[in-house]
Amino acid sequence: MRILVIGGGISGLVAAHRLLEVGGGTEVTVLEASARLGGKLRGGEIAGVAVDLGAESMLARRPEAVELARAVGLGPELEPPAVAGGAIWTRGAVRPMPGGHLMGVPGDPAVLGDVLSPDGLARVAEDADLPRTPLGEDVTVGGYVAERLGREVVDRLVEPLLGGVYAGDAYRISLHAALPQLFEAARRERSLLAAVRSVQARAAAPAAGPVFMGVSGGVGRLPGAVADAVRAAGGRISTGVTARDLRRTPDGWAVATDAGVHHADAVVVALPGPAAARLLRHEAPGAADALAGVDYASMALCTLAFRRADLGSAPPGGSGFLVPPVDGRTIKASTFSANKWGWVAAQDPELFVLRTSVGRFGEEAVLERDDDALVAASLADLRDAVGLTAAPVAARVTRWPAGLPQYALGHRGLVARVRAAVAQVPGLEVCGALYDGVGIPACVASAGAAAEATLTWAAAAQGRE
Repeated sequence: MRILVIGGGISGLVAAHRLLEVGGGTEVTVLEASARLGGKLRGGEIAGVAVDLGAESMLARRPEAVELARAVGLGPELEPPAVAGGAIWTRGAVRPMPGGHLMGVPGDPAVLGDVLSPDGLARVAEDADLPRTPLGEDVTVGGYVAERLGREVVDRLVEPLLGGVYAGDAYRISLHAALPQLFEAARRERSLLAAVRSVQARAAAPAAGPVFMGVSGGVGRLPGAVADAVRAAGGRISTGVTARDLRRTPDGWAVATDAGVHHADAVVVALPGPAAARLLRHEAPGAADALAGVDYASMALCTLAFRRADLGSAPPGGSGFLVPPVDGRTIKASTFSANKWGWVAAQDPELFVLRTSVGRFGEEAVLERDDDALVAASLADLRDAVGLTAAPVAARVTRWPAGLPQYALGHRGLVARVRAAVAQVPGLEVCGALYDGVGIPACVASAGAAAEATLTWAAAAQGRE
């Protein structure tokens, strides 16, 4: 059985790995249009120090990504953050992130006093007396939370946290897609605070171990390790090969590329929405129509290296901070990599490495600035936030155009339409960040499900021969 995986990001690589791991005798080929594998996972270096230039950690409370790392030989390299606890730069100070929330939506107003104004706290207290808010099929996170708790909770807590995950706008992001457990609890409970507490009460006891996990040398090592495992299992991976057209044939599938035509019995499409839409237009037009409507946010990461001697006696502490867009700053977050990751600090104890992120959905004008301007804006915000006035010894800007899918209002319905259309086409599956979550574990799960479905179809098809 010949299976073609189109897309060499982490989802495509995992699909190929799973196909080879489970489907004995399966012939698997991965096609990646760019010269580099890994998608939004990318390693690099600054001032001689290895760093992540894309995603830097994976949620460890979901098992998929950590299990994958162990399966491809990175188990001994797994490393939790060296410091825990987040912060938020708002109302003129970097303040500890309140606990007991779900993506910034609080369950207990008592923890919010350091972040919200007295008026904001008073508005939160009204939630218990408000009538139930109808949810219908879906609501936006920002719209619903603002109606129940006031805009200040959205602007100063929910927005920066959702921005860190989706680089998006809370007033556009779907509650049903982004926070499905809270959506269902809000259907049952009269108040939002009660719904948050209900979700927290239903959750199992906190698992032992860290919430997040990194990899010594960077999470950017993970795609390479998966690719090596794919090749070791007999899979083929071709970079710089763009799939231009996808058609069914009497014998399976034909995929036209710049390098010729590839033939396969089944195809897994692991591409972002617009690219997947173009490829599926002929064979699954309903899926293509839905995928073409998915918006993406662009962003940039500014990685900066400083001499510790230039920072004075007190370099910035903690793991970093988030920034609410309502405060009008350029950066939306900063991570103090040298504090957060022991492997970063160990490479050169004389350097202090950090990074800032810039750009949210709808902020394309910010990203039109050149690299020097983005670095200058980051330094200005760092000076105001934590008093950092030193000049960096090295700076690197990594741009991620159309990097993160936006889970807009009705996203779950959109995904259902895509999957229903794809299910009508034998030997076709899709996977990736736009379906069931943008984090690494969600992408691994999406790819695994696509691989399993493909193998199930292949077994049935062989049984019919």
